[in-house]
This record gives sequence, C-alpha cells and structure tokens, in this order.
Amino acid sequence: MNLINSEKKLPSPLHIILIVITVFFSACKPETGQKYETENWSILVNTKGQIVSWFDEINLQDVLLPEQESYLLSLKVDSSILHPVKAAFSEEDESLTLDYENGVQIEVNVLPRKNHISFDIKSVSSQEGIDAAIWGPYYTRLNKSIGEVVGIAQGEKFTVGLQSLNAKTIGGYPWKDDDFLPQMDIFSQSDVNNMTKEEGTPYTLYSVEAAKPVHNGSSLQAYVRNRDHDRIIENWGHKKYLAPAYDDGGLTGSKIALFGCPTDETLNTIGEVELAEGLPHPTIDGQWVKKSPVINSSYLIMDFDEQNIDECLKYTLMSGLNYLYHSHPFASWGHFPLIKAKFPNGLDGMKACVEKAEEAGIHIGTHTLSNFINTNDEYVTPVPDERLAKVGNSVITKEIGADDIEIEIDSPEFFNQFDNNNLRSVVIEDEIIRYGAVSESAPWKLLDCQRGAFGTSAAPHEAGETVGMLADHAYKVFLGNADLDREIAENIADFMNYTGVRMLDFDGVEGTSSTGMGKYGEALMVSQWYNHLSDDLKSHFLVGSSRTAHYLWHIYSRMNWGEPWYAGFRESQTEYRLRNQAFYKRNLMPGMLGWFRMTSSTTLEDIEWLMARSAGYDAGFAFVSDMTSIKENGNSDEIFAILNSWETARLAGVFIERQKEKMRDISTEFRLKKADDNTLELTQVYSHKFKHENKTRQPGEPLYSTFNFENAGEAQSMGVIISAKNADISNIKIEINNYKNLEFPLVLKKDQSIKITDGKTAVVYDKNWNEIRSIPLQDSETAVQKGKQTLTFDCGFTNAGDDASASVELILKGETEQIKMH
Repeated sequence: MNLINSEKKLPSPLHIILIVITVFFSACKPETGQKYETENWSILVNTKGQIVSWFDEINLQDVLLPEQESYLLSLKVDSSILHPVKAAFSEEDESLTLDYENGVQIEVNVLPRKNHISFDIKSVSSQEGIDAAIWGPYYTRLNKSIGEVVGIAQGEKFTVGLQSLNAKTIGGYPWKDDDFLPQMDIFSQSDVNNMTKEEGTPYTLYSVEAAKPVHNGSSLQAYVRNRDHDRIIENWGHKKYLAPAYDDGGLTGSKIALFGCPTDETLNTIGEVELAEGLPHPTIDGQWVKKSPVINSSYLIMDFDEQNIDECLKYTLMSGLNYLYHSHPFASWGHFPLIKAKFPNGLDGMKACVEKAEEAGIHIGTHTLSNFINTNDEYVTPVPDERLAKVGNSVITKEIGADDIEIEIDSPEFFNQFDNNNLRSVVIEDEIIRYGAVSESAPWKLLDCQRGAFGTSAAPHEAGETVGMLADHAYKVFLGNADLDREIAENIADFMNYTGVRMLDFDGVEGTSSTGMGKYGEALMVSQWYNHLSDDLKSHFLVGSSRTAHYLWHIYSRMNWGEPWYAGFRESQTEYRLRNQAFYKRNLMPGMLGWFRMTSSTTLEDIEWLMARSAGYDAGFAFVSDMTSIKENGNSDEIFAILNSWETARLAGVFIERQKEKMRDISTEFRLKKADDNTLELTQVYSHKFKHENKTRQPGEPLYSTFNFENAGEAQSMGVIISAKNADISNIKIEINNYKNLEFPLVLKKDQSIKITDGKTAVVYDKNWNEIRSIPLQDSETAVQKGKQTLTFDCGFTNAGDDASASVELILKGETEQIKMH
C-alpha cells in the first residue's frame, strides 16, 4: 500500500495518469488518500471514505463511473443513508477507520491479494440505532454484461466484481426490511433504457442483488443488517411479521472482496477468491464443480423404489444419462422419513438403491421442499416444536379450558391477517389450535376454534400464556425459524451422508423467509446443509434450487427452471426457459432448460426438438417420466435412443457454433443419427404444419383445404403425419401440386395418426404411437421437387366434437452434415 500525498511524494508516471483522470472527472475530490493495489488493478480511497478511482492497470483505464459517488461503507439509520465524513488510514495493520456524523466510528481491515482486496468490519463503536451497513454501491462504467447474482460487471476486456465473504453479508441493497430482494421494478425508466441486451433478449433481473445496471454503467453492492433487536416488518404476505433478534455479531465481521481481472479470466478469478477466502468451493471428481463437464448434464426423473429400481436403471442406461432423480420419496418434510410403501427398508432400502445405481455408473438424486414441514411430521405432532416459525405473538387474557372454542387475546394485529394464512393455526404451549375468524372489536377473540389440531392434545391454559400465530404456506405446511431451518438442513445432509444420494434440489427455498431474514435465511439453511455434508459427499454432489442468491452461488451447482405441467411439450414456459439462458450466461451458471415431461403420447419429433434446443444452448434438462407412460408409448425405445445420441454428442462438445446458432432458433428442427461408430449425421428438417377443419359450406362449394409450402432441400419423398383431432376421419385424400394423388380408404379414429417417414410405408398408430397396421406405398406418391409446392387435403368427419380437425404435418429434409465424435 502507498500513502498518496502530492505535497510529500512525487508520483510515478502511472500515478500521474491516474490523478489526472481523477481530477478531470471529479475536481472536487481531494487528491490525498490511500491506494490499494493488486497485480492488475488498484483503487484509491480518499479521506472522506469515497472510492475515487478504480484503475485497470492492464488497459490503463479508470472503470469508475465519474457522475456517481462511490462510498466504501455507508450506514442506514431509519430511512436515512449516512456516508462517512472522514477516513483515516493505518499502514501498520492494513486498516482504515471511518467516522460518521452520528458519532459512530468503524474500523475496517483491508487486505490486498493477487486479484482481489478484502474488506472486513473489525469493530463498530456503537451499533445502537443502525439498521444496516452498506458496502457501496460502487459505480462502474462497465455494462457489456452484468451478473446480478454472481456480482460482476463486465466490459469487453476487463471485469470487476464484488463477493460477499460470509452469509450475513447479503449481496444487494437494503431496499426492503424483509431482505427479500426486489425485482426489476426497483429501477427508474432511465435504468431500464440502459440495461444490457443479450442475443436479442431484454435484460431481465430475477432479483436485484450484488450487481445491477444503472444509467451509463453498473453498480456493485452488499450490506449487513443489525439484528440485535426484534423488528416488526412486512413479510411473507403479511403486513406485520415479527422478525426476531438474531445474534450473529451484527455489523462486526461483515466482509466483502472486490476483484478485477481480464474478462476471459472472470470465472477462474472467482475460484481463486473462493479458495483464498474460505468460501464454499465444492468439487466433483476432483474438479471445481463450476468448471466440471458434468455440471449441466441432463437427468432422468422417475420415481424409483426398492421394487422397480432395476427397471428404472435400465431406462436410465438406455437414455445415456448418468443421474436418476426421485421427485417425492419422503413421507413428510422436516424429519424426512421415506415413504414406507416405496422403501419398506427405510434408509437402508434407499442406500441399497443408490449402491445398485452406482455399480451401473448412475448417481441418485432426490427432491425436497427445503424448510416446508408437513403437519404429520414430528416437528408438529404430537408435540409441536417451539422453533416453528411464527408470524407474531400475543398473550391470552383469560383462562381457557380444553373444550373452549373462543380464546380471548390481548392483540389481534398478527392474527387477523388472512392473505397468506393457509392453516389458520396458533400454538399455545404444546397445543396447536385452528381458528375461523377474529372478533371485530375488543375484547379480541379467536373464534370458532378447533382444539388439539394436527394430533396435538387439547389442554387448559392459564391467562398470560403466549399465543403464537404459526407461519405457513399454501402447500398446507408449516415453516421453521432460523434455528429449526438449520436443523432441518442437517436432517437433509444426514439423509444424504447415510444413503449416498448425490444430487438434490432445494425447491421452495423461499420458505426460509419465515425467519424474517429473507436472503440471509436462505443462506443460513443451505450453508448449514453444505457444512454438515461428509467430506466425501462435498466432492461428489450436484445441487440446485428454486431460487438463487449471491452467497449461495458458490454452493449451488446450477439452476433448472421451467415446468412441464402447463401446456404441450414445446409450449410449456418456452419463452421463460429460453430467457433463463441469458440469465445463466451473464451469471456464469451452466445452461439448463428445465423439466420436460414424457407422456404416453409424446412424439419422436418433440424429443428431437428438445434435443436440438439442448445442443444449441449447451443446456441440460430434466426428463420426467413414469413406468406407465414408458410402457404405453410405442416410441419409448427410440425416444431413449434419441436422448442417448444427442446428450452424448453435446457433452462431447462436437457441435460447432454455427450449428448451435441455428439450433437456438426454436422454429428450426433437426434429426441426429449414427452413421458409424465414430460419425453422426445432423440433418436440418423443415416442418410445415397445417390444419384442415370440419367445415360447413354452401351447397356445391368444395370442403377441401389447400396449403402452400416450399421444399428448401433437394428432390425427395416427404414425410407426412396426419392426425385425427376431436373426431374420426375417413376418406383421406391428398393431392400434391394438383396432379399427384394419395388416398387412404380407412377410418382414422380420434387421436390416431398416419405417419410416412421413408416414402415406402404408411403406418397407422394409436394415440400412444403403437402400430396398428401398415400400408405399402410407392416412393413417387410422396415425392416432391425442390421449390414451391401445393397440397390439397380432404377427409370426412364423424363423431365430431368441438374444433374437430385433421392436423397435417409435412417433413422435408435439408442439408446433412457429418460430425466426427472425438
């Protein structure tokens, strides 16, 4: 470190450049202060505690945004932000002392390293009246890509970033008392106008955290909250929620790192920060998980059990996937006992499944709902755990007997909130009581009470006993406070340590807001889980979540958002899934496409469509199915073979950028097949989809439909798929280019299809793609030349329902490329 003082020391030429830039952009800032240096960059903190330069020594540029003031550490007191008024520097112990107008003095340890500098609150003269201490915001010019979760601002050549170095230092800004960070609506219109766009997709913030776009640049920020007292806040759908005091040392010990590096070294630099600062740094097969080739591997979701594990492993092996995941193995959340019917041998049964899978080279994963606690769990019944999260408390003002259905309470303020009150439950001593309403005036009463709810025992209670309103969730579950959440996290880790389960998702992790600590509550629970894992498991797991967070970026392997329940295979949350890829990319996360569900009627074409998107974005996915759907679907074996071919090729990295760019367009379709042991053939296909409706026309008017399409490839026999929708169809007639006729004198029942793939055979299938019959064809009957074409289609309808139609899909092959496997 160097103490810069223009009156006492002659600056070097580089320092002259720095000072000229600083003076030019902010002539009012003093030239004295402290310079902290790393190998590639330096910052200058002036005697008012402002960072007045963040200098990129590689490209000789100051990346600080001049029109904004960047204070090292500010205080939030009530609704006011107090910036430091004085900074004093000590070279002997590498620290600085900040003074504030309210008389508070904070000592900060400063430690420069190779590519980062850490800042640690060593002491605070008094925390009384302080809501939070805020690191930053630090404003920069860099905005080519802004990773709001990981905490980076990237330019073409240089990246700067902020890392919170412990769980209580929250990446973000204390906009809200619940520490549940806001979404994009926090920004002004000028902010929105200047947000980065990636690949044509508007910049979407999933939550405002350690980095965000600002006008002409970006900002980095983090904060620590003083939790030495109870607070009443708006939280978890309630206007009033008790956020209890939490003893974590308060502001003291909050710690961040600022780093800078060439843009292409960003991920490596964060890894160096993790190792140097003792952050979580999980590995898999000896490699940092963030750089592992398996981090975005796809996985099969199928609810295996002790009886069907062999069959589930068979399909997993057929798919070429290396992870088999159970969506719901637990009889209750909280203590996580396994469902007895599926695992009659309990944990030993699950362990046996894991061991059998590992022998086959497959790893087992399970799903959980984080801190959700079922009403049949031991944390609830027969004696409720005192650590169940509470919205707030009052006292009963009148003694009650075990049969009383009205309970007089001192205050209704927590109990008359019903927007997120799904179980309407309170706890008094060891009894849970449900209530129907609250009286509208004093004396305040809980009305229409159900005593001894959820297997607890109804009992008399004396006046003055505490009555707590239990926090819950729409899934009809209770939630934990911070202490209970940490124990639940250990329960999950114990389950994994014993059974060897190596993959997990913290779904519903937003439930940790029941702690009243928002993102901090999430970090506490997940960190406790990670810390409680065995050393062996820490080097062999993949973990995701329903939400991500700045500190937890270091623990989570990946996110996999996108659900299959809302529409067809290609339509369910498609835009959301693809928008996520830009989010993952700017936050240095692996690409994942979400969950896709194979049903008994899933088509081969849908699978190829998914796999092309997976290859285009180099993104894994979850493939959800069940034994019934697999056995009913006549395409099952071919579906799993397609998964195998594409996923093997993707993970081998054989697709080049030109090919992947085409496959990122959801309107394109491709087929991949094996030419020989070392060669694949990738063919672009063109799908033209038409709909022939059941029409009513005036007498004599033709009922047929005419469609125009183009063959972009060479002359060929086209593929055809005809499906009956909401009706039986008969007398099916196709005329190509007004002279070539193809007729099917049969009745195609509702949801049945005719499919032509090779020009030689038409196959009739049931709704689950099981073959009913085949009809021989001549190649010439479906042959078309290159260029524009016309197709006329007609059929008769019987048993027609609403929107009766025949769907017609024409499939034409384009260019085929050969791809060599490495």
